[in-house]
Formats: sequence, C-alpha cells, structure tokens
Amino acid sequence: MTDVDQRSAMRGLPDGRGPWLRARLRPSYRGLLNALSSQLISLPLFILTILSIVFMGLGAGLVLVPAVMAGIRSYANLQRGWAKEWSGVDIPIPYRHRPEFSGGITGLWQQCRWLLGDPATWRDLLWLLFNIPVGLVLGLLPGCLVVYGIEGLFVAPWLGHITFYGYGAIWPIDSLLDSILAVAQGMIILSVGLAAGPWLVKRYALFAQWLLAPTHKAALSLRVHQLTESRSDAVDASAAELRRIERDLHDGAQARLAALGMSLGMAEDLLTTDPQAAQQLLFEARQASGQALAELRELVRGIHPPVLVERGLDGALRALALSLPMPVDVAIDLPGRPQAPVESAAYFAVAEALANVVKHSAAARAWVQSHHADGRLVMLVGDDGIGGADSGKGTGLRGIERRLSAFDGTIAVTSPPGGPTVVTMELPCELSSPKISPSSETG
Repeated sequence: MTDVDQRSAMRGLPDGRGPWLRARLRPSYRGLLNALSSQLISLPLFILTILSIVFMGLGAGLVLVPAVMAGIRSYANLQRGWAKEWSGVDIPIPYRHRPEFSGGITGLWQQCRWLLGDPATWRDLLWLLFNIPVGLVLGLLPGCLVVYGIEGLFVAPWLGHITFYGYGAIWPIDSLLDSILAVAQGMIILSVGLAAGPWLVKRYALFAQWLLAPTHKAALSLRVHQLTESRSDAVDASAAELRRIERDLHDGAQARLAALGMSLGMAEDLLTTDPQAAQQLLFEARQASGQALAELRELVRGIHPPVLVERGLDGALRALALSLPMPVDVAIDLPGRPQAPVESAAYFAVAEALANVVKHSAAARAWVQSHHADGRLVMLVGDDGIGGADSGKGTGLRGIERRLSAFDGTIAVTSPPGGPTVVTMELPCELSSPKISPSSETG
C-alpha cells in the first residue's frame, strides 16, 4: 500500500480518494478566496484611492496616495502569485523603476507624481473596479455548483416526499420519481462543478492577466530599462574586476618581479667581488620568482579557473566544494556544457554564495545542486546555518545579482531566522551536445 493509500485509509477514504477529492474541491475554496478578496479588498481599496486623489488638494492625499498605492500593488502582486501557482498563468510585474525622491513635502509630491504617472497604476485601478463583479461571479461559481449539486444529491430528494402515518411512513410513487430526478440532476451539477472549477479559476487568472500584465509598449519600456540596468551593472562589474586585477598585479606579482630584478642586478655587481653574497641574492631571487609565479597562477585562476576549462562546471564545483572548510554535498545533473561566459558566471556565482556561507552563516554543512530545465541553468546553494541572509545588507548577494543580471539571470533567497538558507540562481542558456558515456564511445 502506498503512502497516499495509507493516509486515505486512515481518513476512511479508500484507494487514494482523499487526495483526489481534495484536488477536485480545491478550486472551490480558491474561488471563494477570490470572491471574498474582490469584495473585502478591491472595493475598499478603490474607494480609498478615489478619496486620496481628491484629498491631494488638501495635502492629506500626499500621504494617502503612496500608502494606498502600496496596498494596491501588494494586492495585485498577491493575485499574480495566485495566478501563477493555481493556474500556471504568468503575469509579469509592469511597474516602472522607483527613482530616488527628495525629503519632506517635495519628496511626497514627487512620489505621487511618479505613482500617478505610471500607466500600470491606472490599469491596477481599472482591475480593482472590474474585479468587484467579475471576482464575485467567477469566484463563487465553482463552490456554488458543488454545493448545489450536493444539495440535489443528499437534501432535495428527501424533503417533503415522505408522509408519516402513525408509526409508519409512506413514500408516494410520484415523489419517488421526483427524488430520482433530483438525484440525477444533483449528480450532473456536482460533476459540472468539479470539472469546471479549475477552468473557472483559470478564467479569473486570465482576466487578471488582461489588466495586470504590462502592455506591449510598457513591456518594451520595461525591457529597455532592464537591459540598461544590466548593462550598467555589467560595466561596473567589469571595471571593478579590472581594478582588482590591476591592484593584485601591482601589490603582488609586479612588486615581486621588481624586487627580483633588483636582486639580480645586485648579484651581478657582487658576482666578482663577493660570490657568496651573490649566491644568496640568486637564491632569494629564485624564491621570489616562484612566489610571483604562484601569485600569477592564483590571479589567472580568479579570472577563469583552469579546472573550469578542463572539467566543466560539474568538476569545477566539486573541486570548489573540496576546498571549503566544511562538508559540502554536491549534486550536479547537466547533460552538456553551457557557453563559456555563462559557465564562468555560474561558477563564480556559486563560489560567492559559498563564500557567504563560510563567512556569515555559522553553518555546519552546505549543499550545492545544479540542473538544466526549460532552457535555464538552475543552481541552488543551501546551508543549515542561522539564516537571516538579506541582499540589502551587503553580504555579497547583491554582487551575485549584478553578475547574473548581465545574462538575464535571477536570484531568489529564502533565509528565515534560524535557517536554513537556500539561494536559488537561474541563468537562461542552452547546453552543448550531451555527454558521451564510455560505453557509447567504445561502441
């Protein structure tokens, strides 16, 4: 017996009918949640928005408009999440990038102008207005059909059709026929309600997508802004990397090579007059050359690790995990290799995430997972540490975000207080030809 069957049997529902029934009834209470939110949230927010805009002339609206708009956008983002989770309908966030505002009254006025000048704000308001009737109808339909069907099955056939005489009961033939018809009708309505529930929930999600998704022009504008921002981040990251390389060369290998030249020059002068001192200087010069060579190798490894070239992302991440002062479980499932720039960005993103684990997490164990699905390279770095990681606190996560954004990559951090912390990074890419197993090579 499977785990599902065992749990169903414990609930008195054999053969896994418990999960099946819950799955069929799930659209009913999801629709009820949509209907309630459309009346209890959409209607008050729409009224508050109108009042706050009217009160802008009195000054109170300068404070109310940002607060109300923040509530509307939070509610709209909640609906976007529900549409994605419940129906697989993706609704991108269309809001313009938030600029920096001045302080005081001037800043409040600038913020109101920015909010009211965003076309997405007015589409949100239009969605709130239409959501009041549409959300009520589409939200209640799944549950109403199910409840009406159950009533037709278990309530309507028996009410008013049994007449009691003394201690006996008589069920008239015409009432029996009516009961049979009521049961049949109830079964049909219940079946329609259970079957149409997911379809109705998805219709509501598509309605939300119609108004909450960015228009074509807004999507292009948002894309241009994202590309501009990612290009700026890539330029800044490249400049910072060049400065780091220049600093490492200047402070490390360059200084040692300069000292090496001076030691060789002094040894040349002392070669005839003091051979023993010249021999000591040559020994020091040989040591300095070895240290300079090691520093150059380390610098090259920081630019593009040789192990990444030789063994790919799989081998490079395993080698990186072995170099850390804590156990790191590595699970890599890649049928091919990404392009070299993407592979390098993925490696350094994981390396920086693991460096954060070592520095900040107080973890006893970490893990790295990577796979390729739907045209995206997915990497997960987790630990069992104290949690509380935040990209706004300067823990290196912002640097990873900048690195990935140059390739349209994303990063998501789940780190509740007390842990565990999971950093999920994604990069859009295609892999090269699949790996060839040794058996297939030998034919």
